[in-house]
Amino acid sequence: MAVLATGGTIATRRGPDGTVKARAGVDELVADLRARAGVAITVEDVCRVGSYRMNLELMAHVAVRVNEHLEAPATAGVVVTHGTDTLEETAFFLDLFVADDRPVVLTGAQRPADAADSDGPRNLADAVAVATAPAGRGLGAVVVFDGAVLPARGIRKNHTLASTAFTAPDGGLLGWVHQGEVHLSTRRRTRAHLDLTAFDPSRARVDIAACYPGADAVALRAFRAAGARGLVLEATGAGNANPEISDAVAELSAAGLVVALSTRVPEGPVAGIYGDGGGADLVAAGAVPTGRLRPSQARIALAALLGVHADVGAVREALPGLCTD
Repeated sequence: MAVLATGGTIATRRGPDGTVKARAGVDELVADLRARAGVAITVEDVCRVGSYRMNLELMAHVAVRVNEHLEAPATAGVVVTHGTDTLEETAFFLDLFVADDRPVVLTGAQRPADAADSDGPRNLADAVAVATAPAGRGLGAVVVFDGAVLPARGIRKNHTLASTAFTAPDGGLLGWVHQGEVHLSTRRRTRAHLDLTAFDPSRARVDIAACYPGADAVALRAFRAAGARGLVLEATGAGNANPEISDAVAELSAAGLVVALSTRVPEGPVAGIYGDGGGADLVAAGAVPTGRLRPSQARIALAALLGVHADVGAVREALPGLCTD
């Protein structure tokens, strides 16, 4: 199996100034694990950054390296260590672009590598257990954290500091790991995949615009002027805004921008119910509902499609299917 490191808290150590930075390489992360994992481990440092510095180019590079490691028939699965800030984005990106049915498992830590109570070693051991478990095949990309096995699609970071950092409120757990034993309770359905070789990040700029009481359309137009080809509305409620936002959505959609409609509410689907600038008006103006995907992953879905397809019509047509599972 392979462990690919990208940095994050699992690789951080505290410096003389009191701040922590990603300093540990993958060899250091797996040193104790090699002796007790019972499986040969290939390692690679793909990058070493805090995940708040991740971008689409780095995500695509990680996906390329995952796919290349999976070209080896002997590779049982791949583990990617990653910072928790944007782990939900990279996990979903890999879910969209890695078609192999062998496990792709992301994990990380909430406490630095040099902390006395670091959660990184256990999370990494659990991730390796899932990546090498026969039952892990066909699940798509998953996240293993604090003993829980969660689907990449729909995962959300729910606490800034606690070790139980992630939840999947709409889909629930896929299973758990206890004392090295993997228990998987749910199987994933067949997933759609995109062609990574066709992905061009230069045409995949997607920004997120927050909707809130009194919000105007200045940000939406500014994003378009800055070169965005897609926009995600972080709407209120079931997907609502106001008449000014709705008018801007119609204007931008007519100009070739793809607008996706998500919500700031933690659970439940987007629904076009209300008029007067609400979800029904936004959809009529051209916004594409993103189901249960929250803005962070709705942005990845839209960026992935824009990066693969030059035709925005094809993107609008494909987006709803990419947002359901």
